[in-house]
Amino acid sequence: MTIVTGSATIPPMPIPRRPWLHVIAGCMSSGKTAEVVRLLTRRQIAGQSVLLITPARDTRVAPGEVVSRTGTRFPSVVAPDAEAIRKEVARINPDAVAIEEAQFFGPELPAIIEQIVAAPRTVIVSGLDQDFAGRPFATIPELMARADEVTKLSAICVVCGNEATRTQRLRDGKPARADDELIVIGGMAGDDTYEARCRACHEVIA
Repeated sequence: MTIVTGSATIPPMPIPRRPWLHVIAGCMSSGKTAEVVRLLTRRQIAGQSVLLITPARDTRVAPGEVVSRTGTRFPSVVAPDAEAIRKEVARINPDAVAIEEAQFFGPELPAIIEQIVAAPRTVIVSGLDQDFAGRPFATIPELMARADEVTKLSAICVVCGNEATRTQRLRDGKPARADDELIVIGGMAGDDTYEARCRACHEVIA
C-alpha cells in the first residue's frame, strides 16, 4: 500500500524480519490448520511473502493446497522430509514459513527449524502435541519448548461436549490399544478413525 500525503507519495516502510518461532499445538479438530491459514493470510495482506509446507506423508488432500475442516483453502508445497523443507525455504526465501502436521517430519526438524528461524525469519509450526494414547508426540513437545510463542488449541469432546484436549483413535468403533501403530493417516470427513475427546472421555486399551 502506498500512502499519499498532499502531493507527496510515501512508499510503504519495509518491515525488518525478526527470528520468531510460533508453535500451534492441539488435538484433532482443534482448528490448527484454520489458525495457520489465518496467520499467513494476514501477512499476505500486509505485503509479506509466505510459504506453507505440508508433509508428503499426509495424503488426505491433493498436493498443492491445505484444506481445513471449515473448508478454508491455502496453496502449499509438499516436502518429503525436514531437509527438503530447508531447501525449499532457501529457494523461495519467504518472509514467513508455516509447516503443517510437523509431527510427520522426523527428529531432524527442530535443528533445521532453528536454522530457518535464524535467517532471520518467522516460522509457524502446527501439529499434534499428543499421540492417540495421550503421550507426548514426536518433536512437537520439543518445538514447544524452543518456541517464542505457543498457542495450544482445544476442540469439543464428541462424547460429552466439554473442552477436548485428547485425540481418540477408534478401531471398528472401539478404542485402540496403547501398543497399536503410532501413525495412521485419517480424520477427514466421514472417517471415524480419530475424534476429539476430553481427558475424562478419552480411552486407551492397555
